[in-house]
Amino acid sequence: MVVWILVLVGSVATPSVAAVALYRGGPAAGLSPRRSAGVAVLAGAVWGAWVVASAVLAANDAYHDPDAVVPWLGVAALGAFVAALLAARIPAPARILAASSTTTRPAWPHAVRVLGVLFLIAMAQGTLPAAFALPAGLGDMAIGVAAILLARRWNPRRAFWFNVFGLLDLVVAVTLGLLGGLATHPVLAVSPSTAAMSLLPLALIPTTVVPLDAALHVLSLARLRRATRSATLPVPAVNA
Repeated sequence: MVVWILVLVGSVATPSVAAVALYRGGPAAGLSPRRSAGVAVLAGAVWGAWVVASAVLAANDAYHDPDAVVPWLGVAALGAFVAALLAARIPAPARILAASSTTTRPAWPHAVRVLGVLFLIAMAQGTLPAAFALPAGLGDMAIGVAAILLARRWNPRRAFWFNVFGLLDLVVAVTLGLLGGLATHPVLAVSPSTAAMSLLPLALIPTTVVPLDAALHVLSLARLRRATRSATLPVPAVNA
C-alpha cells in the first residue's frame, strides 16, 4: 500500500505542480488570470486523463505481454514525451515558458522526485532488484532535493547542470530498467527482474512521470540556450 500511495501521489503531484507553475507564470507572459487558469486547468486535465488511461492499460496487462510484437510500454513513454514537447509549442504555454520571470518554475515539478524513495521500499519488499532500485531511487531523491534548492537560489549555471544531471538520472534509470527485464532480451541477470515496472502501480512512473520530467528538462535546457545566445549577441552600433 505504501508503494501504491507514493506512486499515485507522484503521478498526480507532478502534473499538478506543472499546472500551478503555468498558472503562476501566466501574468508574467501577459495573460489574464482567467486565461492563465484555463491553460493550467487544461494542461492538468489532459495529463490527468493520460494518467488514468495509462492505469487502465496497465491494469489490462497492455505493458506486460511477453508475446507482444510492439513494446507498448516504450511506445506509451515515448508518445507522452513527444506530446509534452509538442504541447509546449502551443502559443499560450509557449509564451509562459518563454517569460523572463518563469526561469525557476520548470524546476518545481522535479521536487516531487523526492518520492523516489518508493524504489527503495519496493526493493526492500523484494519487488525490484537493487541494481535498478538504488540508482533510480537515490538519483531521483537527489534531483528532488536539488530542485528545491534551485528554486530557492537560481542561476543559469546551476540550472544547466541541474537539468543535465536530471536527464542523466532518467536515462540511467530507463536503461537499467530495460537491461534488467523490461526489454525483450534482458541483459542483466538480476533477481527479481525489473518486470514489475510494467505492472501497476509502478507502470505509471515510466509512462506518465518520466516523460513529463524529461520534457521539462529538455524545455529548460532549450530556454537556457536561447537566453545565453541572446545575452551574447553583439549590440548593434548606433551611428551618430
